[in-house]
Amino acid sequence: MKLLITGAKGFVGKNLTQNLKNIRDGKNRARPLITVDRIYTYDTDSDPGMLSEYCADCDFVFHLAGVNRPKDDSEFVSGNVDLTARLLSLLRGHGNTCPVLLSSSVQATLAGRYAGSPYGESKAAAEELVFRHARQTGAKALVFRLPNLFGKWGRPGYNSVVATFCCQLSRNQPITVSDPGAELELLYIDDLIETFLDALEGKTERCDFVGAKAVPSPDGRYCFAPGAHRVTLGELAGTLQSFAQGDGAVVLPEMPEGSFVKKLYSAYLSYIPPEAAVSAFLPNVDGRGSFTELVKTASCGQFSVNVSNPGVTKGQHWHNSKWELFIVVSGEALIRQRAVGSNEVFEFRVSGDPPKAVRMLPGYTHSIENLSATEKLVTLMWANEPFDPRRPDTYSEPV
Repeated sequence: MKLLITGAKGFVGKNLTQNLKNIRDGKNRARPLITVDRIYTYDTDSDPGMLSEYCADCDFVFHLAGVNRPKDDSEFVSGNVDLTARLLSLLRGHGNTCPVLLSSSVQATLAGRYAGSPYGESKAAAEELVFRHARQTGAKALVFRLPNLFGKWGRPGYNSVVATFCCQLSRNQPITVSDPGAELELLYIDDLIETFLDALEGKTERCDFVGAKAVPSPDGRYCFAPGAHRVTLGELAGTLQSFAQGDGAVVLPEMPEGSFVKKLYSAYLSYIPPEAAVSAFLPNVDGRGSFTELVKTASCGQFSVNVSNPGVTKGQHWHNSKWELFIVVSGEALIRQRAVGSNEVFEFRVSGDPPKAVRMLPGYTHSIENLSATEKLVTLMWANEPFDPRRPDTYSEPV
């Protein structure tokens, strides 16, 4: 299949192009129904004459090019309407009736706060051109009215408040929240790309619009990109600000599968400066070795690394509710556990070859001994809750 992508250097275009290249090059095998033979890309700096050549040969068009922040409103017409008209005219001139996917905007509804929007009017006009082209030629029209988009490779300070906030907060710059109660509808770029790939496979969800709201409908005029999240500007700012905080360990937010926070955290990380990708830890060091908290979460515990000097025994304590996993990754260790009030001791001899996970059970006092007289013992430790110095739930008792 030969694909034409207009606006390939834009936010959506770059994400789509790179994912299609992964399919073309066999790096993404999750889409066996899609065969990509060639990708034609067309942008504002492309040779205008090449568009005709691409229109003659392509099997599917992703029309993503457009103007949304021009210096003059007249550019809305030239960038959104005239380019669409030229593209469709070239397809008809070559007798090419391949599907045309148009990336439009919810602003094309001209409903509510979008009423009278020059941008919305230009996108609505482009939509009608695509629908008319479909009626004249029999080509399939796939028109997506998209909400605000967010994710990697967006342009801070341009058309994405998420990109702007991510860029500023990750550089310790202040952000301005003009109206904390303003509601945003945000669609993650990777969800959109998967929807576009579905369309390439001939699978689309349909919708109609009631005002600016998409209403799923099997016979709807428009295509529907599911997965959008509604959030206020204040909630967005607060969540992003929490990402930028830390206390010596990497603090991770709760990220349920498919959640807005999971997607937003990935987007946030894509905007941090490369040098900020490194986190410096604060190890607790004494004569026995060191203990360093690595990763903390609010409800899924924390990871730490424990280094024991030769011959050292650590632990000798128990917990009421807290439990842990000890995973030796280097060296040899003897882990002992004994139920409080019992005399029976359970012993586990472990090493980093191969690693094994040993659970420290609630109500059992436990210890870990470095069996080497010369080498340090390195153990990854996971606890089911972050350490709270106000309620440590840790009580000394020899095994």
